Amino acid sequence: MFNYRLPDRAADLEYVGVAQVSELGNGQRLLVEIDGRPIVVFNVGGAYFAIGDECSHDDGPVGEGELEGFEIECPRHGARFDLRTGKVLCTPAVVDIPAYPVRVVGEEIQIGVPS
Repeated sequence: MFNYRLPDRAADLEYVGVAQVSELGNGQRLLVEIDGRPIVVFNVGGAYFAIGDECSHDDGPVGEGELEGFEIECPRHGARFDLRTGKVLCTPAVVDIPAYPVRVVGEEIQIGVPS
């Protein structure tokens, strides 16, 4: 599991293109890996969110879980996380997971990762 905090300053981020807007429709998700970090990107009503794809409870893949609003439920043991912040919302997890800033430049979806 990656235990780190995102930088406080946007200048400390590198934005990496992961998909075109046309490739990630409403309600869809995309699993990517950037610099060895498993990340899942979501389109929720035209807004894009990216979180680490490892549950802080047991390192299982969170991105395969059920999505309800802005919450994702880990498919293994039911821990829930907020897509917008990575905050844990329900046990058995007690540690937040990374949430990454997402921007759209032209038609490209980009994720900000620590540089």
